[in-house]
Amino acid sequence: MNTKIAIASDDGISISSHFGRTKGFVIFEIVDKEIKGREYRLNTFTRHAKGIMDFKGDPHSVIISALSDCKVVISHGMGRRIYEDLKRAGIEVYITDETDVEHALELYLKGELVNRPERSCEPDKKSG
Repeated sequence: MNTKIAIASDDGISISSHFGRTKGFVIFEIVDKEIKGREYRLNTFTRHAKGIMDFKGDPHSVIISALSDCKVVISHGMGRRIYEDLKRAGIEVYITDETDVEHALELYLKGELVNRPERSCEPDKKSG
């Protein structure tokens, strides 16, 4: 089975602490639990990345569209709204304590990545 997994990362090595503010996403193409491809997608699509802090309307449609080819998204933290919106779009979401991209992927592929959805947070009025 062919699957793509997106991991939020500023440098391709460490997992970003905030999904919407990440500089990019490491996208792994997985076939039968083996890595068959890897790319780094710059984050040019989230409102945070564009410096837009107005969250009216549907602020997550662009990021969901940009990652629509991915079955799984992994981050170290994210807001509750994007967490729920990704799930509604049929994307598995993992909020993890892991900070290393490769290790988190390895744990996911083994079925051992711990998901910490309680780490999602409601945005505050200043930072979104």
